[in-house]
Formats: sequence, C-alpha cells, structure tokens
Amino acid sequence: MLNPPQKLNPKLFDKDVEQVPIRNGFGEGLLVAAEADARVVGLCADLTDSTKMNLFKKKFPERFIEMGVAEQNLASVASGMAAMGKIPFITSYAMFSPGRNWEQIRTTICYNDRPVKIAGSHAGISVGPDGGTHQAVEDLALMRIIPRMVVISPCDSVEAKKATELSVKINNPVYIRLAREKTPVMTTLETPFEIGKAQVFFTSKDYDALSVKKGRVGIIATGALVYKALQVARKLDAEGVVIKVLNLATIKPLDTQAIEELAKETGGIVTVEEHQVAGGMGSAVAEHLAQTVPVPIEFIGVQDQFGQSGTPDELLEHYGMGEEDIIEAVKRLLERKGK
Repeated sequence: MLNPPQKLNPKLFDKDVEQVPIRNGFGEGLLVAAEADARVVGLCADLTDSTKMNLFKKKFPERFIEMGVAEQNLASVASGMAAMGKIPFITSYAMFSPGRNWEQIRTTICYNDRPVKIAGSHAGISVGPDGGTHQAVEDLALMRIIPRMVVISPCDSVEAKKATELSVKINNPVYIRLAREKTPVMTTLETPFEIGKAQVFFTSKDYDALSVKKGRVGIIATGALVYKALQVARKLDAEGVVIKVLNLATIKPLDTQAIEELAKETGGIVTVEEHQVAGGMGSAVAEHLAQTVPVPIEFIGVQDQFGQSGTPDELLEHYGMGEEDIIEAVKRLLERKGK
C-alpha cells in the first residue's frame, strides 16, 4: 500500500490521475526561487519555451539572458556570473547541456566550485519522435562522476518544483534531470522532500511478517519510471509478492542509509531508471552496496544502446522498461534468492 506519511496523491492509481510534464515543475519552481532571492538569474540556449524558462523570462526579463545555440558559452558565462555572486540557472535539452558542454561544466563550474544550477530537459528516450540524437540516456552518468556536483532526478512535476526551489539553498553545482512527456502526478505539496533523502512510497501489507522475510524484494526507482514501479508493486502485492518501493530522487549524494536498510530487509534489489544501465542510478546503488551490503541486483534501464524514433510508450517497451519488464526482473530476483 502507499506509505501514509508520504502523503502521496490519493488518485495515484486512478485512470484519471492528473498528468503534467516534469519540466513544468522546474519552470514553476524557478519563479518561486527568483521571487525569494534576487541573486537568481536565468540563461537559456534558444529553448526557452521548451524548457519552461519562458515563465522566468516573462516575469524577470532583466534577469534573463538568451545565449542562443551556444551551450558551451551557456555554462562558462553562468560560471562567471556565479563568481560575481549570482545564482545562475541554465537550461537546454539534456543532450546538449550537459551533453555538448560537459567540459565547461566540469572545469568552469565544478572545478571552480560555482553554484550553477543545470536543468537538463527532455531527458530519456521518452522524448519519442526526436530520435536517438536527442534522447539523453547518459546524462546521469556524465553528471554524477564530476566532483561537487549534486544530481537530482525528480519523479513528477511537484517534486521537480521542490527540487528547483531547494537547489538555491545549497552552495553546490546542481543538475536537475527533467522529462518532456506528461507524467502522472504521484506526490503532493505535503509530500516530504529533501535533497539527499530517499522516500519509501510503497510497502506491501505483509512486509513485516516473519514468514515472508526471505521473499521480500526492494525496488529502487527514479524519475518518471517511479510510476511504473508503483504500478508493478501494486500488481505483485495483490499476487502475494512482498515489495517495498524506494523513490530515489537524489542520485548524488546517495541516501546510503535508506539503500542499506532496504538491502538488509529484502536481500535483493531491482533498480528502475530511464537511463543507460551503465553509469546511472543503478550503478551508483550497486557501487555502494558492493562495499556495504552485497545483495543480488537486477537492473531495469537501457542496455548499451542508442535510442530511436517512436512514441514514448513504444520506446519504453522496446528498450525493456515497461511494467512487464519490471515484473520479470522481480521474478528473476526471487529465483536468484531461492524463492
């Protein structure tokens, strides 16, 4: 069942659950952040409407800079503005920022420890018809490997809004990963959110029964695929499979305590992300558990392939990130645990 303390959307499992693009939350959160702190400025690489920075541009035109199709300048200019006391937010498609300007992000922003906030929009293969050239499924790996960078992957528009607002309050470079397509709204304004903290969204009703201890499975999900993980948990719970779902919105720094506790409780983890399996959230989880609580892990994500054109749902199924794929991963994990 859904975890009551998280105060999730009561209509989460309804057919008419509200769906909003995650990037919308960034646009709304940036407005709130800018109203609260005059140091906030916005820079965009000719994709102002698509990334939802148009809301900021309209309200604070004197604090907005259109950089044009110049992503490397986008990062370098933002670093310079941060050195002068501003808190810059920069936006583009994730394939271009951080994809095209990684070296500038690494050297001018992170190496110099500047608090630039990077919003990578249209991430993942759910960009759909734009095709493989525009489908960023490597961005989490690119960002989490850089020292000082904080990496956030919100599950819905509400969480994206909170992440954007809170990013101003930490004196670090921050990367916020945003999806284009409409995503079911899972959280509410009352749902707790803290950068660096994971949240238990779902726990099977029989989770604490001693008789099922060896049959437990932990699912760790991030981004828009948290919704599919919850749908799977609900279905399997009805079939008697005992599951706990952890929403891991912050990829770096990891909530190591929550991850270790889940691994100890379940003895096996399935990670779910719309990203390359190599280098992504699942890799971060596995790297940590290998040193602390070694357990069997199944990985849901893109398996060393480029994307292609198609509808978002078609692509998620084609690349093994659909609900049935998650179910099969849970079953494989149970077999590996001897159940």
